[in-house]
Amino acid sequence: MRLAGRIVCLTGLVVATVARGVDATTFAKNCTVSPLGEGIDDTPQVLAAIEECGHDGLTTFTPGAYNITNKMTWDLQNSRVDLHGFLTFPPDIDFWLNANNTYRVIFIQSQASWFVITGENFTVDAHNTGGINGNGQPWWSFFANRTRDDGDGRPVALTLSNVTHGRISNFQIQAQPFWCNAVADSVDVVYDGMLCNATNSDPAGFGTNIVPNTDGIDTYRSDRVTMVNWDITCGDDCLAIKGNSTNLIAQNITCHGGNGIAFGSLGQYVGLNDLVINVTMNDVKTLRINSTIQPNMQSGAYFKSWTGTVNGVPPVNGGGGGGLVQNVTLSNFFLDQVDVPTLISQNNSGHAGDAPSTLEFSNITWSNWTGTSTGATLVELTCSSAAPCPNMFFENFNVTVPSDATPAFTCSNVINEEGLPSAACGNSSSS
Repeated sequence: MRLAGRIVCLTGLVVATVARGVDATTFAKNCTVSPLGEGIDDTPQVLAAIEECGHDGLTTFTPGAYNITNKMTWDLQNSRVDLHGFLTFPPDIDFWLNANNTYRVIFIQSQASWFVITGENFTVDAHNTGGINGNGQPWWSFFANRTRDDGDGRPVALTLSNVTHGRISNFQIQAQPFWCNAVADSVDVVYDGMLCNATNSDPAGFGTNIVPNTDGIDTYRSDRVTMVNWDITCGDDCLAIKGNSTNLIAQNITCHGGNGIAFGSLGQYVGLNDLVINVTMNDVKTLRINSTIQPNMQSGAYFKSWTGTVNGVPPVNGGGGGGLVQNVTLSNFFLDQVDVPTLISQNNSGHAGDAPSTLEFSNITWSNWTGTSTGATLVELTCSSAAPCPNMFFENFNVTVPSDATPAFTCSNVINEEGLPSAACGNSSSS
């Protein structure tokens, strides 16, 4: 037995692992950590426990608040973490905005991370009693009257980077300052049970969206990512599927406020192709919340790419990249007062006269959609003349418009649309 702060470590048992995470109860090493108390830095003892038991071991965090004052990486190999408490990141905005105090492991838009998990064959289970407290409210209020740019240093709450066979279960992230989750350069990752809650309580921001960029997750350069049983309250994308995300599954997703499910933005980096292939989403709800607190509820699902012209450089600007979005199935969506239920837009941050995007959207199916829209437009497919959209399929698309409106559909550069009213898109190559 070794005592280090509040860490208790035991050795001598046999490790057992299972694919897509570790769920066994016998390990070569066991560490138990308890919070040191208000105002005391828990970062050293947390890192010491992970160093001791993060490989071939079980690390148990007892309930309570763990004060994390510095960036932190967990390298987990054939191991399990039971996180019954909250890793609490103080809202020292100037400190975290200093690039020396965060990681840059997410290539897309050079995003910052303060907590990174990497490794293989692990499970982190927060048992619906623990997770991360991002103390986002001071961040949201601070930026209410300041310019926000991608890559400006606001940290992602939880980042998975270079993970193979990892599982995050029953996890809560309260008040994320920026994106709630990101997964990058990873394969075979399961998120089963994720709650992200970015709810503004500052009356000065009521009626406006002062919590933008609080995406539930952004996926990037990752294969075989599964997201089930998610509950997201945010002011931006509930799920954002970015470049080179393949073989994704999302099921039982509830989005409170924000912009809905996003595919993109894509094609931001000239010379780089973004591929999004084989995505299945099922049982998704996008629900408008109290508009006096947060007014956004944009879409059920939408697709966006940059134009074919390069306008500046990332992370803020860009364009000119190509790629392909193919084989996407969106089933059993329920929408509550969304602005435009679904759309494809290929002119993100574009200008008049820009070259059309060369990124193609193809073989997309919308199946069993119900609910309500706040406006007349139900479907807006604005595809590129340089890369028309083939095979847009609608099955039982029954979203309703207000009683005083006539349903409207927009299609341009669409090849072989099926399932919308015959007069909507004409079921032809373009309209």
